[in-house]
Amino acid sequence: MRDFQLPGRSPVFATNGMCATSHPLAAKVAVQMLEAGGNAVDAAMAGAVLLGICEPQMTGLGGDCFVLIRPSDSDEIVALNGSGRAPAALSAAAMRDRGLAAVPPQGPEAVTVPGAVDAFCRLSRDWGRAGLKASLAPAIHYAAAGVPVAPRTAFDWARASDALQGAAREHYLLNGAPPRPGQVFRAPQQAEVLRRIAMEGRAAFYEGEVAEDMVASLNAVGGVHTLDDFAATACEYTTPLSGPYRDVELVEHPPNGQGATAILMANILAQFDLAALDPWGARRAHLEAEAAKLAYDARNRFIADAGQTRRLDHMLAPETAEKLAALIDPDRPMADAAAVSESVHKETIYITVIDRDRMVVSLIYSIFHSFGSGLASEKFGINFQNRGAGFTLAEGHPNEAHGGKRPMHTIIPAMMKRNGRVIMPFGVMGGPYQPAGHARVLSNVVDYGMDPQAALDAPRSFPLEGQLMLERGYSDAVRAELAGMGHDVATPESALGGAQAIVIDEESGVLQGASDPRKDGCALGY
Repeated sequence: MRDFQLPGRSPVFATNGMCATSHPLAAKVAVQMLEAGGNAVDAAMAGAVLLGICEPQMTGLGGDCFVLIRPSDSDEIVALNGSGRAPAALSAAAMRDRGLAAVPPQGPEAVTVPGAVDAFCRLSRDWGRAGLKASLAPAIHYAAAGVPVAPRTAFDWARASDALQGAAREHYLLNGAPPRPGQVFRAPQQAEVLRRIAMEGRAAFYEGEVAEDMVASLNAVGGVHTLDDFAATACEYTTPLSGPYRDVELVEHPPNGQGATAILMANILAQFDLAALDPWGARRAHLEAEAAKLAYDARNRFIADAGQTRRLDHMLAPETAEKLAALIDPDRPMADAAAVSESVHKETIYITVIDRDRMVVSLIYSIFHSFGSGLASEKFGINFQNRGAGFTLAEGHPNEAHGGKRPMHTIIPAMMKRNGRVIMPFGVMGGPYQPAGHARVLSNVVDYGMDPQAALDAPRSFPLEGQLMLERGYSDAVRAELAGMGHDVATPESALGGAQAIVIDEESGVLQGASDPRKDGCALGY
């Protein structure tokens, strides 16, 4: 139990239904959907689409999503891949010929066709109860009426505003400046797009005037997108991946998502007795940093579009984790994970909802970098993601940029199982941090027995570009100890990710919701 004399918050308890997400308005809308008779899919969609208005720097109709669903009558988890593909004419060779070493993150080359709208329409049809019109109604209302900008959203908006280009500056700045906390943001053009989708389904977005606006806007800045690329967009059901950690099971999305990275990192950490270590101490932070380096090196080697991913079984194999764990020096950081592991290998929103019938939804929805590519369609202001920056230009690599392929994706929803039953849907935002965030939340709950809110409140660390990022929640003594071990310790400019979780009490069935204080959101139940 937390110290009630110190800042913090308690988990939220409820018996009927629960939502945890990064903005209070989206959580409220989701719970209202449940109270009105909608199920967890209806509620998750209502909250997620609204988050594109509440947090447009994080997500929107121009993005992708991944979803895990546990139906109310089964413990078999269903995965839906709502990520889009590169336009057919995209060519890594052409970019190499232009002298590029990577896909430009703020250019049309990075814009993959948005997949989320197709996935939302499919979800509503296959799993929803209330219907697409009901799920989109809250976002339509608030896009037209406006939403007061929350503090963390305003902070992120200001940091990313210089990335906005052309029409995006007209649609996402207020009088040429990023909004301040409390200023009202409206997106009436997106309200119109949502009205059309509510009435006509996916065709209203991927065909006709809205698609023409997106294609023309991209072509005007050098994109090779066509109307055929948009019309061909289709989400896919896939089989989730899973791996054991102590007495629980971690369930993740398969490639092109990086869920296998989280499972591999957890498998590496399982080789160590973390429970014997100080949860906020230097030793745990060091082991997590080294495990992350090794797991991410494997990700960079192998994960790509599902048809091109190599050696997935190798990534998930227990012996791979054992061999990688043996490479970790308990006292010194490795300089180059790729060289060390060679012998072994030869911006985002998250929402989770549980309804009274115990359907469980874990959904993540993103445009990648803050404001994605920084580009938006001229008429309707659809903010284009830059997921194509997840491709590589290395010739022959499984994740090489190519028309019709999905890039390696960072966004990964998750669920935790025990004895075959789902006990916690959760997700961690934060681009590349996400697998490490999954491993940390998992360990906080399993190794240290934290309640879900404490598990999300806890300070975080992450190795990034040669530095070990430590949030300000770590003590000066821990920073000094890690520096003495050889880590280049730094404080991140912004908090590491954000997270949401709901625990299902295995004895009582009571729901415990948790929402990350690094974001503006909350957990709400009824």
